[in-house]
Amino acid sequence: MAHLAPSGKWDARYLGPVPHDSSYYAKAMLGGVLACGITHAGITPLDVTKCNMQVNPGKFNGLLSGLKTIAAEEGSKGLWKGFGPTFIGYSLQGMFKYGLYEYFKDTYMNLAGEENSAKYKGAIWLAGSASAEFFADIALCPLEMTKVKIQTSPAGTFPVPMGAALAEMSKLRVETRYPFGSLVPLWSRQIPYTMAKFFFFEYFVSLFYSKLLTEPKETYSKTTQLGVTFASGYLSGIVCAVVSHPADSLVSLMGKPANRGKSIGTIASEVGFASLATKGLGTRVLMIGTLTGFQWWIYDSFKSAMGMGTTGGK
Repeated sequence: MAHLAPSGKWDARYLGPVPHDSSYYAKAMLGGVLACGITHAGITPLDVTKCNMQVNPGKFNGLLSGLKTIAAEEGSKGLWKGFGPTFIGYSLQGMFKYGLYEYFKDTYMNLAGEENSAKYKGAIWLAGSASAEFFADIALCPLEMTKVKIQTSPAGTFPVPMGAALAEMSKLRVETRYPFGSLVPLWSRQIPYTMAKFFFFEYFVSLFYSKLLTEPKETYSKTTQLGVTFASGYLSGIVCAVVSHPADSLVSLMGKPANRGKSIGTIASEVGFASLATKGLGTRVLMIGTLTGFQWWIYDSFKSAMGMGTTGGK
């Protein structure tokens, strides 16, 4: 039976179409690089506008008007500020987020055993994703801090090329708290986001295969399975955007020159929770819903091409 290890015992690493060995986890890491690096870098203009809406809502009060304002003031290049650190940072984050999720999910399922894995699968999804994101954010943090500084600094006040920006962040580390000054707010944004992203993705996939597509998952074409992947990813992305938006606003506000040296608590109290939770939320829902849907689609397309099967719905 596919779920039994060579020893004859139940083992979560043998639940899928192929054994989850070191090669499997390495391929999952590569799939994560493709899923996160490409998608995050591709929506840089939306990210630039969203960050500026959070930092300067008086000037940037809408997505379309914000895009026009940045393009008018800085040209089309201004819309792509931070592309380099976004691509590298989120490639690293995706590598650990997806690869370690597969590893931690299997590990926690084996610790729980066959019966408890079925009974408490939601808790395992949450624990696996939180564990993976903890490490993913350490890799992301220096590049995320640099990206936000590039995107929210007035034109001409901070270097835009990635190498020069990283050097400037390092030189100003006392002021910028580079490289890990934003790690705690990043964890507070990304860990709930990732827990929601993976839990609700797995939940929506299971709903599709239990309520709409009731035949065994493997009987459906790869196109159908990847359609389920994209739809479930998009729906989970909407949930994630709402859950993580207040902390995302804080990360952006920390890069604002006027907030230099202020604590996270001070910034939060000055701005107010309502503003943190709502400013730029519509743009973030559009951005994260689309982003998450495509991330899961790219990841599962890669897994499928590698013969690893699509995620969830087992």
